[in-house]
Amino acid sequence: MSGIKELREIVMRAGDKWTATGLPRVTMVRAEACSDQVYQPMLHLVLQGTKSLSIGDHVLQFAPATYFIVPVDLPALGQVSGALPGQSYLALSLTLDPAVIAAMLADLCETGVERQGDAFCVTAAGPELIDAWLRMMRLVDRPQEAALLAPMIEREILFRVLQGPQGDMLRQIARPDSRLSQVRRTIDWIRLHFAEPLRVEPLAKMAGMSVAAFYRHFRAVTAMTPIQYQKRLRLLKARRQLLFEPHDAASVAFSVGYESASQFSREYARMFGMPPVRDVARFKTPA
Repeated sequence: MSGIKELREIVMRAGDKWTATGLPRVTMVRAEACSDQVYQPMLHLVLQGTKSLSIGDHVLQFAPATYFIVPVDLPALGQVSGALPGQSYLALSLTLDPAVIAAMLADLCETGVERQGDAFCVTAAGPELIDAWLRMMRLVDRPQEAALLAPMIEREILFRVLQGPQGDMLRQIARPDSRLSQVRRTIDWIRLHFAEPLRVEPLAKMAGMSVAAFYRHFRAVTAMTPIQYQKRLRLLKARRQLLFEPHDAASVAFSVGYESASQFSREYARMFGMPPVRDVARFKTPA
């Protein structure tokens, strides 16, 4: 597919992290490894290599010319590899702006009842979607044209996704009264107060749901219970502190909300494969 080949050539300019393109909401990455992180709502297109993403009890596998949607902020564990030894993983991302999607739905005069889209779906990118992405990325070298054309091409990219299997997920992101949007409000609260004790009843009230319905819809969107979501968030933040700030494991455990250092160590090892001290040492030891 010639479009994919040209996209790869453009994305090879990226650094080993998400790199700004100068285009609104569009980033690119050329990676040798995948850091565990909190993924923000986005459309992610894989160009080269493979990606494995663990979200709650789901493990998703992505190949070149496939895309997926992250509907809400999700703490996830990821791993990438190149197509061949020595090759990098290449991908593009479009941050999903509910206002942009909502405006397009209004222009399309879309109405109707909410349908439950699949929050964990891998979809092959068709030629029309690849072509729209290619025209978008060619604007990287044409900043004067980008101001006018990038918003129109963004709408085309979203339109193509709306026509596919993940279209209902985009619709839910755009609608402020959707179940997904109601759950997103509680996720925003958990992210701001991750170190505090979590009670489900107030979160369900915040979402305007019964406790049982809230559990069901929260899990449908995140593949986790609220407690599991908070735990993953705490552990990801703890790992980042241990890697980049000079703190011992016990003080980090307390800073992210744990009352027991031993419980923190056990849950950290369960998530990352080894206790905090050993995990951090393997990143800091010279090769």
